Amino acid sequence: EVLENLKDRWYQADSPPSDLLLTEDEFLSFLHPEHSRGMLKFMVKEIVRDLDQDGDKQLSLPEFISLPVGTVENQQGQDIDDSWVRDRKKEFEELIDANHDGIVTMAELEDYMDPMNEYNALNEAKQMIAIADENQNQHLEPEEVLKYSEFFTGSKLMDYARNVHEEF
Repeated sequence: EVLENLKDRWYQADSPPSDLLLTEDEFLSFLHPEHSRGMLKFMVKEIVRDLDQDGDKQLSLPEFISLPVGTVENQQGQDIDDSWVRDRKKEFEELIDANHDGIVTMAELEDYMDPMNEYNALNEAKQMIAIADENQNQHLEPEEVLKYSEFFTGSKLMDYARNVHEEF
């Protein structure tokens, strides 16, 4: 399945005329699809394809929050799942469903996933400050940045594509 997904991305990155060879720009799109408008559209199509249960090419709240196949074995697992569902529901209703009609279209999902979307950068900055701000002054001191440097270099901003793939 992973190989098939990589193959699909390769073909998508191979701009017309398709020759199955990637130029530098095409390879960049293959490696970092979130920075390519065409590849961003491709990623959105993949996500909708994977979550869309009724085939209408858009996502309802139940489709968006459906849990992966599997059973919960204990109460702690159920609590984790409940928290995950609550977070996904809030994300759907407040951030992705721009017109609040209860349906996420491909265009809405693309807008949300776009790295140029202001929400992504602001949310990431708030998270980073909350974790590294040891003295709780709402600012990062040079010492705090140095102490948490591995966290910053491993942040979503540093690897947005990996984060998007893991979330969906």
